[in-house]
Amino acid sequence: MSLDFSPGRALAIARKEIRHILRDPFTLTLALGLPLVLVVFFGFAIDFDVRGITLVIHDSDKSRISRQFAEIFASSGYFLAVEPAPGSGVLRELDTARASGVLLIKPDFARRLIGGRTAQTQFVLDGADNTRASAILGYLPGILRAARHRLTQDGPAERITLSTRFLYNHELNTRWFVIPGLAVIVMGLLAIMLTALTVAREWENGSMELLLSTPVRPWEIILGKLAPYLILGLIGAVFIYLTARLGFGVPFRGSHLLYFLLCLLFLTASLAQGLLISVATRQQQLAMQLSIITGLLPSLLLSGFVFPIESMPVFFQYFTSILSQKWFMMISRGVFLQGSGALDLARPILGLSVIAGVLLTVAAKRFKKDLEP
Repeated sequence: MSLDFSPGRALAIARKEIRHILRDPFTLTLALGLPLVLVVFFGFAIDFDVRGITLVIHDSDKSRISRQFAEIFASSGYFLAVEPAPGSGVLRELDTARASGVLLIKPDFARRLIGGRTAQTQFVLDGADNTRASAILGYLPGILRAARHRLTQDGPAERITLSTRFLYNHELNTRWFVIPGLAVIVMGLLAIMLTALTVAREWENGSMELLLSTPVRPWEIILGKLAPYLILGLIGAVFIYLTARLGFGVPFRGSHLLYFLLCLLFLTASLAQGLLISVATRQQQLAMQLSIITGLLPSLLLSGFVFPIESMPVFFQYFTSILSQKWFMMISRGVFLQGSGALDLARPILGLSVIAGVLLTVAAKRFKKDLEP
């Protein structure tokens, strides 16, 4: 029997739903508090201006004029001058990611300017980070105009030239920059969701309670749960690698063994994060929401995938260190484009190892024989 639409019945249902919402603090927090927190948090973190660019200045002229030229870069507000490591070439600083650029001033810089000739300089950039390199390239004309005005006020404006050279990604090919980073996002999110949803489903179905009622240690459960997904995730990493190489033509300059070993380490951290979410929530719907909030948004916005971490406020530069995606982003792009070795990647490897160890330990402690959530 069909009924005519009744505004009164709809209003009664709406009133009932409002009472349910008011009695459910989680729904209220999710609807009202979470958007505010996310907008404020990411609003401070995201900055399209690239600042704090580490720059090694190699002054072969060592004259007063060349020092003034170098000071214009250092005082621009965009660059942070750093000293090269003792005993290593200046371009080696780009290989180890200690610097994003190198300014080369030739030995005859001042003599050519004083003699009325053109003084040539070169700026070498790390092209592996396409976004940052493009932003830096946009800053150079303004800095060069300031240098010309200050150092050649009475001469032709073109007496100082600055040529640019890009390492690792000579043409600033966007795909070379995006694909290794996108692999991190996809691998991490899928790994988190796999364990979060699968184990949460077992909690809901009651099969996890049966497992916990047997004489099984928490670490045995952890390793037994993670091992199949590690293998599955590694196979997915191979597919992603083949797609990047064969489908998009992204070069691979590093060690395949090192890359896939570090893929295993990153997958371990991501799977442990999903496992911790499932243990804490024991509900598929809630596990899905937390997986997206903690796995997708931070990896897209705070891992260096789109926005350079060096340009973020100091607090967020430190905060991103708790994200496994940040460290593996450095590893993925370093191995793919720069051919970085284990020593070059010592810092991100250490960071990723610490995160994986902490997440595994916390997840194991949360597996209690007590079945109460």
